Amino acid sequence: MTTISTSIGTGSSADATAAVGAPRDAGAEALQRALRRTKRAYTTRRVDLGRAARLRTDLAPRSGDLVLARVGEIGQHQRIELPEGRRAPLREGEEVVVAYGARYAPDQFAAVVPADLGPCSLVAGGGVAGEVVAAHAGMRPATALEPVGILADADGRPLTVAEGGLAEVAPRELRASRPPVVAVVGAAMNSGKTTTVAKLVRGLAAGGVRVGAVKVTGTGAGGDVHSFRDHGAEVAYDFTDFGHATTAGVDPERLAEVLRRGVERLAADGCEAIVVEVADGVLQADTAALVEHPAFAAHVDGVLFAATDALCGVAGLAWLEARGIRPLAISGVVTASPLATQELRAQVACPVWDAATLADAAHAKGVLAALREAAGR
Repeated sequence: MTTISTSIGTGSSADATAAVGAPRDAGAEALQRALRRTKRAYTTRRVDLGRAARLRTDLAPRSGDLVLARVGEIGQHQRIELPEGRRAPLREGEEVVVAYGARYAPDQFAAVVPADLGPCSLVAGGGVAGEVVAAHAGMRPATALEPVGILADADGRPLTVAEGGLAEVAPRELRASRPPVVAVVGAAMNSGKTTTVAKLVRGLAAGGVRVGAVKVTGTGAGGDVHSFRDHGAEVAYDFTDFGHATTAGVDPERLAEVLRRGVERLAADGCEAIVVEVADGVLQADTAALVEHPAFAAHVDGVLFAATDALCGVAGLAWLEARGIRPLAISGVVTASPLATQELRAQVACPVWDAATLADAAHAKGVLAALREAAGR
Protein backbone atom coordinates (compact mmCIF):
# COMPACT_ATOMS: atom_id res chain seq x y z
CA MET A 1 0.00 0.00 0.00
CA THR A 2 1.29 3.44 -0.94
CA THR A 3 0.83 6.48 1.29
CA ILE A 4 1.46 9.99 0.02
CA SER A 5 0.92 13.49 1.32
CA THR A 6 0.18 16.70 -0.52
CA SER A 7 0.29 20.48 -0.23
CA ILE A 8 -3.31 21.16 -1.17
CA GLY A 9 -3.97 24.60 -2.56
CA THR A 10 -0.97 26.19 -0.81
CA GLY A 11 1.58 26.32 -3.59
CA SER A 12 4.02 25.11 -0.89
CA SER A 13 5.50 21.70 -0.16
CA ALA A 14 5.80 22.32 3.59
CA ASP A 15 3.09 19.87 4.65
CA ALA A 16 4.30 17.22 2.23
CA THR A 17 7.87 17.56 3.45
CA ALA A 18 6.77 17.31 7.07
CA ALA A 19 4.91 14.09 6.34
CA VAL A 20 7.62 12.25 4.40
CA GLY A 21 9.05 9.51 6.58
CA ALA A 22 6.99 10.69 9.57
CA PRO A 23 4.84 8.39 11.72
CA ARG A 24 1.43 7.64 10.31
CA ASP A 25 -0.38 9.95 12.72
CA ALA A 26 1.82 12.87 11.69
CA GLY A 27 1.11 12.15 8.02
CA ALA A 28 -2.60 11.97 8.77
CA GLU A 29 -2.47 15.31 10.56
CA ALA A 30 -0.67 16.89 7.62
CA LEU A 31 -3.29 15.50 5.24
CA GLN A 32 -6.09 16.83 7.44
CA ARG A 33 -4.54 20.30 7.53
CA ALA A 34 -4.29 20.22 3.76
CA LEU A 35 -7.86 18.97 3.26
CA ARG A 36 -9.24 21.81 5.36
CA ARG A 37 -7.86 24.21 2.76
CA THR A 38 -9.12 22.48 -0.35
CA LYS A 39 -12.44 22.52 -2.23
CA ARG A 40 -14.64 19.48 -1.83
CA ALA A 41 -17.47 18.80 -4.25
CA TYR A 42 -21.20 18.41 -3.67
CA THR A 43 -21.02 14.67 -4.38
CA THR A 44 -18.72 14.18 -1.38
CA ARG A 45 -20.68 16.26 1.12
CA ARG A 46 -21.98 13.38 3.26
CA VAL A 47 -18.60 11.69 3.68
CA ASP A 48 -16.65 12.43 6.85
CA LEU A 49 -13.32 13.72 5.56
CA GLY A 50 -12.11 13.75 9.14
CA ARG A 51 -11.50 10.02 8.69
CA ALA A 52 -9.02 10.58 5.85
CA ALA A 53 -5.58 9.51 7.06
CA ARG A 54 -3.72 8.64 3.89
CA LEU A 55 -3.84 8.54 0.11
CA ARG A 56 -3.77 5.31 -1.89
CA THR A 57 -2.11 5.10 -5.29
CA ASP A 58 -2.14 1.32 -5.58
CA LEU A 59 -5.87 0.89 -6.18
CA ALA A 60 -8.03 0.87 -9.28
CA PRO A 61 -10.81 3.47 -8.93
CA ARG A 62 -14.35 2.34 -8.18
CA SER A 63 -17.53 4.31 -8.60
CA GLY A 64 -18.02 6.44 -5.51
CA ASP A 65 -14.40 6.45 -4.34
CA LEU A 66 -13.23 9.87 -3.18
CA VAL A 67 -10.14 11.12 -5.00
CA LEU A 68 -7.85 14.04 -4.38
CA ALA A 69 -7.04 15.48 -7.79
CA ARG A 70 -5.08 18.40 -9.20
CA VAL A 71 -6.91 20.59 -11.71
CA GLY A 72 -5.30 20.69 -15.14
CA GLU A 73 -6.39 22.67 -18.18
CA ILE A 74 -9.79 24.28 -17.58
CA GLY A 75 -12.40 23.20 -20.10
CA GLN A 76 -16.18 22.80 -20.09
CA HIS A 77 -16.61 22.96 -16.34
CA GLN A 78 -14.99 26.12 -15.05
CA ARG A 79 -16.57 25.88 -11.60
CA ILE A 80 -17.11 23.18 -9.03
CA GLU A 81 -20.23 22.93 -6.89
CA LEU A 82 -19.41 22.96 -3.19
CA PRO A 83 -21.42 21.02 -0.56
CA GLU A 84 -23.63 24.01 0.21
CA GLY A 85 -24.46 24.51 -3.47
CA ARG A 86 -22.23 27.48 -4.26
CA ARG A 87 -20.27 27.12 -7.50
CA ALA A 88 -16.66 28.10 -6.92
CA PRO A 89 -14.26 28.98 -9.75
CA LEU A 90 -11.59 26.40 -10.56
CA ARG A 91 -7.93 27.35 -10.94
CA GLU A 92 -5.32 25.34 -12.77
CA GLY A 93 -2.96 23.70 -10.32
CA GLU A 94 -5.29 23.72 -7.30
CA GLU A 95 -6.47 20.46 -5.76
CA VAL A 96 -10.05 19.32 -5.22
CA VAL A 97 -11.85 16.35 -3.69
CA VAL A 98 -14.35 14.71 -6.04
CA ALA A 99 -15.86 11.25 -6.51
CA TYR A 100 -15.21 8.77 -9.28
CA GLY A 101 -18.24 7.89 -11.37
CA ALA A 102 -19.72 7.29 -14.80
CA ARG A 103 -21.90 9.77 -16.62
CA TYR A 104 -24.67 9.51 -19.21
CA ALA A 105 -25.65 12.96 -20.47
CA PRO A 106 -26.62 13.19 -24.16
CA ASP A 107 -26.35 16.99 -24.06
CA GLN A 108 -22.90 16.86 -22.41
CA PHE A 109 -20.63 13.87 -21.78
CA ALA A 110 -20.65 10.10 -21.73
CA ALA A 111 -17.99 8.88 -19.33
CA VAL A 112 -16.88 5.75 -17.51
CA VAL A 113 -14.92 5.10 -14.32
CA PRO A 114 -11.22 5.04 -15.32
CA ALA A 115 -9.29 1.78 -15.09
CA ASP A 116 -6.44 3.39 -13.17
CA LEU A 117 -5.29 6.58 -11.44
CA GLY A 118 -4.06 8.14 -14.64
CA PRO A 119 -5.24 11.53 -15.96
CA CYS A 120 -9.01 11.85 -16.25
CA SER A 121 -11.64 14.59 -16.47
CA LEU A 122 -14.18 16.50 -14.45
CA VAL A 123 -17.29 15.24 -16.23
CA ALA A 124 -19.83 17.01 -13.99
CA GLY A 125 -19.64 20.25 -12.05
CA GLY A 126 -21.12 18.57 -8.98
CA GLY A 127 -17.87 16.68 -8.62
CA VAL A 128 -17.57 13.54 -10.75
CA ALA A 129 -14.24 12.31 -12.12
CA GLY A 130 -14.39 10.04 -15.15
CA GLU A 131 -12.95 9.07 -18.50
CA VAL A 132 -14.80 10.77 -21.35
CA VAL A 133 -15.81 8.35 -24.13
CA ALA A 134 -18.16 10.66 -26.06
CA ALA A 135 -19.27 14.28 -25.99
CA HIS A 136 -21.98 16.47 -27.50
CA ALA A 137 -20.66 18.54 -30.38
CA GLY A 138 -21.45 21.72 -28.47
CA MET A 139 -19.22 20.84 -25.52
CA ARG A 140 -15.76 22.22 -24.90
CA PRO A 141 -13.16 19.61 -23.93
CA ALA A 142 -13.69 18.43 -20.38
CA THR A 143 -11.67 20.06 -17.59
CA ALA A 144 -8.58 17.93 -16.95
CA LEU A 145 -7.86 16.26 -13.62
CA GLU A 146 -4.63 14.69 -12.42
CA PRO A 147 -5.42 12.25 -9.59
CA VAL A 148 -3.07 12.47 -6.60
CA GLY A 149 -4.58 9.54 -4.71
CA ILE A 150 -7.72 7.92 -3.37
CA LEU A 151 -8.60 9.11 0.13
CA ALA A 152 -8.45 6.30 2.69
CA ASP A 153 -8.87 5.87 6.44
CA ALA A 154 -6.15 4.85 8.88
CA ASP A 155 -6.62 1.18 7.95
CA GLY A 156 -6.28 1.93 4.25
CA ARG A 157 -9.96 1.55 3.39
CA PRO A 158 -11.05 4.00 0.67
CA LEU A 159 -13.57 6.66 1.61
CA THR A 160 -16.66 6.31 -0.56
CA VAL A 161 -19.89 8.18 -1.19
CA ALA A 162 -21.78 5.03 -0.11
CA GLU A 163 -20.54 5.28 3.47
CA GLY A 164 -22.12 8.71 3.84
CA GLY A 165 -25.59 7.62 2.75
CA LEU A 166 -28.61 8.00 5.00
CA ALA A 167 -29.42 5.01 7.18
CA GLU A 168 -32.37 2.77 6.36
CA VAL A 169 -35.64 3.85 7.90
CA ALA A 170 -36.11 1.91 11.14
CA PRO A 171 -39.11 -0.48 11.20
CA ARG A 172 -40.73 1.60 13.95
CA GLU A 173 -40.63 4.64 11.60
CA LEU A 174 -42.33 2.89 8.70
CA ARG A 175 -45.89 4.04 8.13
CA ALA A 176 -48.66 1.53 7.69
CA SER A 177 -49.88 3.45 4.65
CA ARG A 178 -47.46 5.55 2.63
CA PRO A 179 -48.48 8.91 1.14
CA PRO A 180 -49.36 9.17 -2.57
CA VAL A 181 -46.35 9.23 -4.90
CA VAL A 182 -46.16 10.96 -8.30
CA ALA A 183 -43.16 10.21 -10.52
CA VAL A 184 -41.98 12.48 -13.32
CA VAL A 185 -40.23 10.81 -16.24
CA GLY A 186 -39.32 12.40 -19.53
CA ALA A 187 -38.22 12.20 -23.11
CA ALA A 188 -34.64 13.29 -22.61
CA MET A 189 -32.23 15.46 -20.71
CA ASN A 190 -33.61 19.02 -20.55
CA SER A 191 -37.18 18.01 -21.36
CA GLY A 192 -38.56 19.85 -18.33
CA LYS A 193 -38.66 17.13 -15.67
CA THR A 194 -37.21 19.21 -12.84
CA THR A 195 -39.51 22.14 -13.63
CA THR A 196 -42.50 19.78 -13.71
CA VAL A 197 -41.55 18.42 -10.27
CA ALA A 198 -40.96 21.92 -8.90
CA LYS A 199 -44.27 23.31 -10.17
CA LEU A 200 -46.26 20.36 -8.82
CA VAL A 201 -44.46 20.78 -5.48
CA ARG A 202 -45.41 24.46 -5.52
CA GLY A 203 -49.06 23.64 -6.16
CA LEU A 204 -49.21 21.06 -3.38
CA ALA A 205 -47.39 23.30 -0.91
CA ALA A 206 -49.65 26.23 -1.77
CA GLY A 207 -52.58 23.97 -0.92
CA GLY A 208 -51.22 23.35 2.55
CA VAL A 209 -49.85 19.88 1.81
CA ARG A 210 -46.58 18.81 3.44
CA VAL A 211 -44.79 17.64 0.31
CA GLY A 212 -41.41 15.96 -0.14
CA ALA A 213 -39.38 15.38 -3.30
CA VAL A 214 -36.56 13.10 -4.32
CA LYS A 215 -34.46 12.75 -7.45
CA VAL A 216 -33.68 9.04 -7.68
CA THR A 217 -31.32 8.90 -10.67
CA GLY A 218 -28.87 11.19 -12.44
CA THR A 219 -25.46 12.80 -11.92
CA GLY A 220 -24.63 14.35 -8.55
CA ALA A 221 -25.43 18.08 -8.37
CA GLY A 222 -27.46 20.15 -5.97
CA GLY A 223 -29.44 22.36 -8.33
CA ASP A 224 -32.51 20.14 -8.62
CA VAL A 225 -32.80 19.50 -4.89
CA HIS A 226 -32.42 23.21 -4.18
CA SER A 227 -35.16 23.92 -6.72
CA PHE A 228 -37.52 21.48 -5.01
CA ARG A 229 -36.95 23.21 -1.67
CA ASP A 230 -37.26 26.67 -3.21
CA HIS A 231 -40.69 25.70 -4.58
CA GLY A 232 -41.99 24.54 -1.22
CA ALA A 233 -40.79 21.01 -0.53
CA GLU A 234 -40.55 20.50 3.22
CA VAL A 235 -37.89 17.83 2.64
CA ALA A 236 -35.88 17.00 -0.46
CA TYR A 237 -33.26 14.38 -1.27
CA ASP A 238 -31.40 12.93 -4.19
CA PHE A 239 -29.52 9.70 -4.89
CA THR A 240 -26.34 11.11 -3.34
CA ASP A 241 -28.17 11.01 -0.01
CA PHE A 242 -28.49 7.26 -0.54
CA GLY A 243 -24.89 6.54 -1.44
CA HIS A 244 -24.41 7.23 -5.17
CA ALA A 245 -22.35 9.98 -6.76
CA THR A 246 -24.03 9.06 -10.04
CA THR A 247 -26.45 6.34 -11.09
CA ALA A 248 -25.17 5.81 -14.64
CA GLY A 249 -24.58 2.10 -15.12
CA VAL A 250 -25.98 1.17 -11.70
CA ASP A 251 -27.90 -2.12 -11.86
CA PRO A 252 -31.72 -1.97 -11.72
CA GLU A 253 -31.96 -3.59 -8.28
CA ARG A 254 -29.87 -0.84 -6.73
CA LEU A 255 -31.87 1.83 -8.57
CA ALA A 256 -35.04 0.28 -7.21
CA GLU A 257 -33.46 0.41 -3.75
CA VAL A 258 -32.87 4.17 -4.10
CA LEU A 259 -36.52 4.64 -5.07
CA ARG A 260 -37.74 2.54 -2.15
CA ARG A 261 -35.46 4.21 0.37
CA GLY A 262 -36.31 7.68 -0.89
CA VAL A 263 -40.06 7.09 -0.60
CA GLU A 264 -39.71 5.46 2.83
CA ARG A 265 -37.49 8.25 4.11
CA LEU A 266 -39.88 10.99 2.97
CA ALA A 267 -42.83 9.10 4.43
CA ALA A 268 -40.98 8.79 7.75
CA ASP A 269 -40.29 12.53 7.56
CA GLY A 270 -44.04 13.09 7.74
CA CYS A 271 -44.67 14.06 4.12
CA GLU A 272 -48.29 13.88 2.95
CA ALA A 273 -47.34 13.67 -0.73
CA ILE A 274 -44.14 12.68 -2.52
CA VAL A 275 -42.90 13.74 -5.96
CA VAL A 276 -40.12 11.71 -7.60
CA GLU A 277 -37.88 12.74 -10.49
CA VAL A 278 -36.29 10.10 -12.73
CA ALA A 279 -33.44 11.58 -14.77
CA ASP A 280 -32.72 11.44 -18.51
CA GLY A 281 -35.18 10.00 -21.01
CA VAL A 282 -37.16 6.77 -21.02
CA LEU A 283 -34.97 5.38 -23.83
CA GLN A 284 -31.89 5.61 -21.60
CA ALA A 285 -31.16 2.08 -20.38
CA ASP A 286 -31.06 2.85 -16.64
CA THR A 287 -34.24 4.92 -16.76
CA ALA A 288 -36.10 2.26 -18.73
CA ALA A 289 -34.93 -0.46 -16.36
CA LEU A 290 -36.22 1.44 -13.34
CA VAL A 291 -39.59 2.29 -14.90
CA GLU A 292 -40.03 -1.35 -15.90
CA HIS A 293 -38.95 -2.68 -12.48
CA PRO A 294 -41.72 -4.05 -10.21
CA ALA A 295 -40.63 -1.60 -7.51
CA PHE A 296 -41.72 1.31 -9.70
CA ALA A 297 -45.31 0.07 -9.84
CA ALA A 298 -45.17 -0.79 -6.14
CA HIS A 299 -44.04 2.68 -5.02
CA VAL A 300 -45.55 5.03 -7.63
CA ASP A 301 -49.24 5.91 -7.87
CA GLY A 302 -49.18 8.33 -10.79
CA VAL A 303 -46.82 9.38 -13.60
CA LEU A 304 -46.26 12.65 -15.44
CA PHE A 305 -44.37 12.63 -18.73
CA ALA A 306 -42.19 15.63 -19.66
CA ALA A 307 -41.95 16.12 -23.42
CA THR A 308 -39.83 18.47 -25.50
CA ASP A 309 -42.31 18.81 -28.39
CA ALA A 310 -45.63 17.46 -29.65
CA LEU A 311 -44.29 14.44 -31.53
CA CYS A 312 -42.18 13.56 -28.52
CA GLY A 313 -45.30 13.67 -26.35
CA VAL A 314 -47.11 11.28 -28.69
CA ALA A 315 -44.18 8.85 -28.71
CA GLY A 316 -43.65 9.05 -24.96
CA LEU A 317 -47.31 8.35 -24.27
CA ALA A 318 -47.15 5.28 -26.53
CA TRP A 319 -43.95 4.07 -24.81
CA LEU A 320 -45.55 4.29 -21.36
CA GLU A 321 -48.86 2.75 -22.40
CA ALA A 322 -47.02 -0.18 -23.98
CA ARG A 323 -45.74 -0.88 -20.46
CA GLY A 324 -49.13 -0.62 -18.84
CA ILE A 325 -48.65 2.94 -17.57
CA ARG A 326 -51.35 5.52 -18.27
CA PRO A 327 -49.84 8.87 -17.27
CA LEU A 328 -51.82 11.47 -15.40
CA ALA A 329 -50.76 14.05 -17.98
CA ILE A 330 -48.06 15.22 -20.36
CA SER A 331 -46.10 18.30 -19.36
CA GLY A 332 -42.58 19.66 -19.82
CA VAL A 333 -40.92 21.96 -22.32
CA VAL A 334 -43.63 21.38 -24.93
CA THR A 335 -46.11 23.34 -22.80
CA ALA A 336 -44.03 26.51 -23.04
CA SER A 337 -45.34 26.84 -26.60
CA PRO A 338 -49.09 27.35 -27.07
CA LEU A 339 -48.84 26.12 -30.66
CA ALA A 340 -46.92 22.97 -29.73
CA THR A 341 -49.39 22.33 -26.91
CA GLN A 342 -52.26 22.72 -29.37
CA GLU A 343 -50.62 20.20 -31.73
CA LEU A 344 -50.15 17.72 -28.90
CA ARG A 345 -53.70 18.03 -27.61
CA ALA A 346 -55.00 17.32 -31.11
CA GLN A 347 -53.16 13.99 -31.14
CA VAL A 348 -53.70 12.53 -27.66
CA ALA A 349 -56.56 11.95 -25.25
CA CYS A 350 -54.18 12.32 -22.32
CA PRO A 351 -54.40 15.68 -20.47
CA VAL A 352 -51.64 18.24 -21.09
CA TRP A 353 -50.69 20.36 -18.09
CA ASP A 354 -48.61 23.49 -18.34
CA ALA A 355 -46.59 25.04 -15.50
CA ALA A 356 -49.46 27.24 -14.35
CA THR A 357 -51.78 24.24 -14.07
CA LEU A 358 -49.24 22.23 -12.10
CA ALA A 359 -48.63 25.12 -9.70
CA ASP A 360 -52.33 25.76 -9.09
CA ALA A 361 -53.17 24.73 -5.53
CA ALA A 362 -56.71 23.56 -6.24
CA HIS A 363 -55.59 21.48 -9.20
CA ALA A 364 -52.67 19.92 -7.32
CA LYS A 365 -54.88 19.01 -4.35
CA GLY A 366 -57.40 17.51 -6.77
CA VAL A 367 -54.70 15.28 -8.23
CA LEU A 368 -53.69 14.22 -4.74
CA ALA A 369 -57.28 13.43 -3.76
CA ALA A 370 -57.77 11.35 -6.92
CA LEU A 371 -54.63 9.33 -6.20
CA ARG A 372 -55.74 8.70 -2.61
CA GLU A 373 -59.17 7.59 -3.79
CA ALA A 374 -57.71 5.27 -6.43
CA ALA A 375 -55.44 3.71 -3.83
CA GLY A 376 -58.24 3.39 -1.30
CA ARG A 377 -56.48 5.61 1.23
